[in-house]
Amino acid sequence: MGDPKKQRKKFDTPRFPWQIDALEAELKLLGQYGLRNKREIWRHKTLLSKYRGIGRSLLGMSVEKRSEQEKQILGKLNRLGILPEESALDDVLDLTLEDILERRLQTLVFHRGLSQSIQQSRQLITHGHIAIEGRKVSTPSYLVLKDEEENIAYTPKSPLTDPDHPLTKATSIPAEPVSQSKEENSRE
Repeated sequence: MGDPKKQRKKFDTPRFPWQIDALEAELKLLGQYGLRNKREIWRHKTLLSKYRGIGRSLLGMSVEKRSEQEKQILGKLNRLGILPEESALDDVLDLTLEDILERRLQTLVFHRGLSQSIQQSRQLITHGHIAIEGRKVSTPSYLVLKDEEENIAYTPKSPLTDPDHPLTKATSIPAEPVSQSKEENSRE
């Protein structure tokens, strides 16, 4: 079989790692998206930098040369759900780190209501309780495609599929009773 390929870093470290504003922004993102460490932020920043670099280089080309590559990058970002279908090449330059972090499996599991917190969604994923289209995914940083987003659910063999499980009861959103003030507003 041979030796495995040498593992390489998938991220670039910050040029100035001890700037207070950068440290505070990274710490805020760590808490908001439930990331394990700053390497996850750096990996997604590198991915964002790569897409924006491709966008800048395509803007410098002539229209004939860039048309096919422009369709490819916009198609990829559309499939990932990062950009809408009607977006242009200029929209690639406007991407932010939050746009990519919102497409992580960990974030989508929390937003779909399958967990009570962002940290619990990470735990459910790593313990093998989450599946996409029936296929177990155990990587919280998996970037979910737009087509796969509706198919995020518990794995069939997970005990969380039981409606009497305490976590399932806690995460189910009860129907909100309509208060009298809401009824009065709707009559007006």
